[in-house]
Amino acid sequence: MSKKPIETLIAVAAGRQAAELVLKNGQVFNVFTGQFDRGDVAIAGGYVAGVGSYAGLREIDCTGLMLTPGFIDGHVHLESSMVSPAEFVRATLPQGTTTVMADPHEIANVAGKQGLQYMLSACACLPMNIYFMLPSCVPATALETSGAVLAAADLAEWLDDPQVLGLGELMDYPGVVEGRADVLAKLKAAEHKLVDGHGAGLSGQSLTAYAAAGIHSDHECTTPEEALERVSQGLYVMLREGTAAHNLLDLLPAVNAYTSRRCLFVTDDRHPGDLIRLGHINQMVKMAVEAGVPVAAAIQMATLNAAECFRLNELGAIAPGYRADILAFSDLSSWQPGLVIKDGCLAAREGKLLVTPVSAAAQAVENTVRLAAVKADALQIAADSAEARVIELVPHQIVTKETRLAVSVQNGLFVADPEQDIAKLAVFERHHQTGRIGLGLLRGLGLRSGAIASSVAHDAHNVIAAGTTDADIVASVEAIRRMQGGLAIAAGGSVIGSLALPIAGLMSDKSVQQVHHELEKLLEQARQLGVHPEFDPFLTLAFLSLPVIPEIKLTDHGLVDVRKMAIVPVSC
Repeated sequence: MSKKPIETLIAVAAGRQAAELVLKNGQVFNVFTGQFDRGDVAIAGGYVAGVGSYAGLREIDCTGLMLTPGFIDGHVHLESSMVSPAEFVRATLPQGTTTVMADPHEIANVAGKQGLQYMLSACACLPMNIYFMLPSCVPATALETSGAVLAAADLAEWLDDPQVLGLGELMDYPGVVEGRADVLAKLKAAEHKLVDGHGAGLSGQSLTAYAAAGIHSDHECTTPEEALERVSQGLYVMLREGTAAHNLLDLLPAVNAYTSRRCLFVTDDRHPGDLIRLGHINQMVKMAVEAGVPVAAAIQMATLNAAECFRLNELGAIAPGYRADILAFSDLSSWQPGLVIKDGCLAAREGKLLVTPVSAAAQAVENTVRLAAVKADALQIAADSAEARVIELVPHQIVTKETRLAVSVQNGLFVADPEQDIAKLAVFERHHQTGRIGLGLLRGLGLRSGAIASSVAHDAHNVIAAGTTDADIVASVEAIRRMQGGLAIAAGGSVIGSLALPIAGLMSDKSVQQVHHELEKLLEQARQLGVHPEFDPFLTLAFLSLPVIPEIKLTDHGLVDVRKMAIVPVSC
C-alpha cells in the first residue's frame, strides 16, 4: 500500500477534484453510528476521501446495495488452511475478508526463523492486509519436541517489521503468572506492541495477573462466564468458529449492548472444505445475526472492533482517511458480497476473484520430515494395572477428558478395542530423528479398523497416528515419511489414501479446490473405517497433541495431564 495521498484526499473530499472511483447511491454502513445512510463513497489513492455526494472518473452504480467495511479475521493460522498463503487469499478474499491477523506459530515450530521468513515473504505482496503476531511459544511447552526454539532475542529482529503487530497467542500462561524469566523477556521485548492471549480455563487472580502482563485478548473462551470475566478485566474476547472448535453460538449470551464493542470474530483454524462451503468471517456474521445479534453489532465485530483491537487506525470503517476496503451486498441474509473492493480496486465480483495472488517459492521449508525408522514392536503399551488413562474426545471441541477404563489386555499389553471405541494413539518425533514415540489410548473417534496419520499435529507438528492395529499405524506413518509431510489412511497393512503437504509438512502446493477434493476423498475413507460424523478426523487428530488445552493430551514425550503440566503413565 502506497503512502496516504493527503493532499489529493483533501481536494476530493472538498469537491475540488474528481475522485478516481465513486461507489454511487449505496446504503453505506457507518460503524460509528450503527446506521446505514444513503450516499456516494469517493475513493482516491486507495483511501476513502469522503461519503456524501461525489463524482468520479469512474463510477459504479450501487443503487440497492449495502456497503460495509471489509471483514477482518482477528486470529488465524494460515497454515491450518492446508494451502499456501496465496491460495488462502484465493479462497477468502471473494468472501469479503480483506484483513487477517496471522499467527505463524505452526510453521515456526517446524522451521523456526526460516518458517517465519517464508510466511512474511509469501504474504508481502498478496492482495490482502496480512499482519503477523510473532509466535511467542516455540516450543509451546517443554513436554514436546519441536523443530526449533525461538527466544526473545530471535523474535526481536522482526518486531519493527511493519507487517508485525506484536506477539501471538501466549499459551504459556503458567510462565506468565509465575513471572518466569524467559516469558518475561518476550513480554518486555514486545512492551510497545500487542500480545495475544491463549488462556484456556484461566480465571480469578491468575487471569488478573495474565491481563496485568499486558495481554490484550483471548480466543480460548468456551462459556459466556469466561467471556464476561475477560471483558471485565479489559481484554478483547475473540469469538471463534473454526473447523474443530465451534464457540461462537456458545459465547453469544455474553454479547450485549455494553460488551459487544470488546468482541471480534476469529476463525483460528479452518480447513479448505469449510472455507469453500461455508465461507470465512462472512459466515460468522451470518450466524451471529441469525442467532439474534443486531446487524450493526455483528458488522462492528467483523470490522471496527477488530481494527481497534489491533490499533489499525486506517481499517474497519468507510469514512474519510480510511483505507478503501469495502464490500457490497445485495441483501443481508446470505452475507455473500457481490463486490469486494480492496484498496480502492475491484478485487472480486459475485464470488469470482479478479486479482491474481502469486505463490512464493517454498524450497526453504520443504523436506522437513526427519523420522527415525518405525517398527510395530515400538508401539507396545505395557499394562501395569487393570485400568488405563484414556483420552476421551468431546464433540465439536478441542478440549478432551481423562477417562479411566478397563481396557483390553493381551500378553500384558494394552491394545486397541474397537468394540469399546478405543484406538491406539501414537506421536512420533519427526524433527531430529530421535526415535521418540509417545503412546496412549483414545476413545470416541469411532475408528473400527485401519489407521489415520498426520504431520499436522499442534503445536510441535510431530507425526500423530490413531489406529486399531500396529501394522496399519506403521503403514500410515511410513506414507507420511515418503511424502515428506501430509495425511494418510491405511487399512489391512496398506495405504489406501493420502494427501501430500510438502510445505513444512503443513501445507499443500496445490490449489484450494484440489486440496478440498482430496480431503473429501480421505474423509469418505475415514467414515468407511468408522470415524464418527461429528469429528473431522484429521483436524481432531491434530489437536490431540496440543499440551496446553485441557485435560489430557499426547506428545512424543508421553501422556500429558494438562492440569498438572506433567507426564503421566497410561496405566492408572
